[in-house]
Amino acid sequence: MNNKIEITKTTSESQDFIDLIAALDTSLWECYPELKTNYWRNNVIELNPNVVIIYLDDKAVACGCFKKYDKDTIELKRMFVSPEARGMGLAQKILHELELWAHELGFSLSVLETLYKQKEAIGLYQKVGYAIVDNYEPYVGLENSICMKKQI
Repeated sequence: MNNKIEITKTTSESQDFIDLIAALDTSLWECYPELKTNYWRNNVIELNPNVVIIYLDDKAVACGCFKKYDKDTIELKRMFVSPEARGMGLAQKILHELELWAHELGFSLSVLETLYKQKEAIGLYQKVGYAIVDNYEPYVGLENSICMKKQI
């Protein structure tokens, strides 16, 4: 069966993005109930003009975004693929789109933070060239965080 895949650039005001992030948050808190208070302050959706959503047969199933970290660097945020769409390479498509977009805007580095139990995510990031680095702010001292970096 061929699924129709559509990749859309949008903002964090997109209701589809908001709905996907709610699903991401639910899955994270189920996996890491002990971290909710420590990480909540880093988990605010601020207005973000750099959001990518993937639609599968007209249903929003995956998302990601980036924000400026410093003059040369973006930070990837809110990467999520809904369970029914996993295993189709959609996370890799989102990463590619976000990195291309950031590069077009003049950024040369990408950083991200994920949590230690996210083995599939860590594997994906390493597969596409991210390396584990020392935790950057605001994750310094947070032992559950894994920070990664890549030249884009």
